[in-house]
Amino acid sequence: MNVTPLSFRRKLALELDRRLQNQINHDHPLREVFWECTLRCNLHCRHCGSDCKQVAGYRDMPLQDFLGVLDSISRKCNPHEVFIVISGGEPLMRPDIVECGAEIYRRGFPWGMVSNGLALTPSLYDQLCRAGMHSITISLDGLEAEHNWMRGNPNSFRMVDQAIDLLTHSDMVFDIVTCVNRRNYSQLPAIRDYLIAKGVGAWRIFTVFPVGRAANDPDMWLTTEEFRGVFDFIRQTRREGRIRANYGCEGFLGNYEGDVRDSFYHCNAGITVGSVLVDGSISACTSIRANYHQGNIYQDDFMEVWEHRFQPYRDRTWMHKEQCAECNYFRYCQGNGMHLRDDEGRLLLCHLGRLTGER
Repeated sequence: MNVTPLSFRRKLALELDRRLQNQINHDHPLREVFWECTLRCNLHCRHCGSDCKQVAGYRDMPLQDFLGVLDSISRKCNPHEVFIVISGGEPLMRPDIVECGAEIYRRGFPWGMVSNGLALTPSLYDQLCRAGMHSITISLDGLEAEHNWMRGNPNSFRMVDQAIDLLTHSDMVFDIVTCVNRRNYSQLPAIRDYLIAKGVGAWRIFTVFPVGRAANDPDMWLTTEEFRGVFDFIRQTRREGRIRANYGCEGFLGNYEGDVRDSFYHCNAGITVGSVLVDGSISACTSIRANYHQGNIYQDDFMEVWEHRFQPYRDRTWMHKEQCAECNYFRYCQGNGMHLRDDEGRLLLCHLGRLTGER
């Protein structure tokens, strides 16, 4: 792979960070749990990796079933130190979403949500705040035409715009997340300026990975020059300091490390991050394939699984094969994110390779 060697200062910083991360990996303190509470969704997004639908193949997980998971966690952890992220699908499709948040909060767990914002009315937002919601992430994938094209709904941008106004006029911790694609790449400066004008302080940018609807959609895939351009844009935006821009938590980026995120690249799936999927599967990141699941809440105790399984996540030497075996940066990347491994363990996407024009 034709990669520009790391600068001395960057390599030194990465080595120090690697030692710290090795200790975290050894201790694997549970810090974040994603609850995939539903697979239903009120949109049909072009890049969806879950192929969510309004009528899903699985019913919503009953709240009481997930509360049993929280009880398991409380026996081993301080609930105030474990953040619960309600995800989907679209969590606001659940009619009992306020009750879910209130019960999580009543048990001492801080919680937040990932939402497309389409159903976030002022009344519902007020109820969620009173139910103890600590944070929320809202998706915005361009200005009006491009966002609505991506989301497949003519009202989506208007509702996201309204949701941003709700958030910026409250004390809620929130960020906006944007999926960069061929249609909105050239709009990045305009999206940035729109968010700054709205009063948004935190903006998270990501690019697609080859799973779900995005896998074979040419409009989703950036050219090599555009892919590098995303990181040049983030780096410049961070230097300007008008909004805190970050690239998503995937992919080792060589000499962009330290410039485009608040931290160096780590995949914390199964190390500090766990998840409970709608069918009860115990996993880490909700995007990871089923054959990397570690148990099921309907047969296993969540914390027993967390403490005694997850070996493929915590010892990633099994990833040191094929192109990774020949890479000088495996010590920092550790084979990329778990969600980028297929059923046979092959790497689907190397970010460093994409930066050099190699998929």
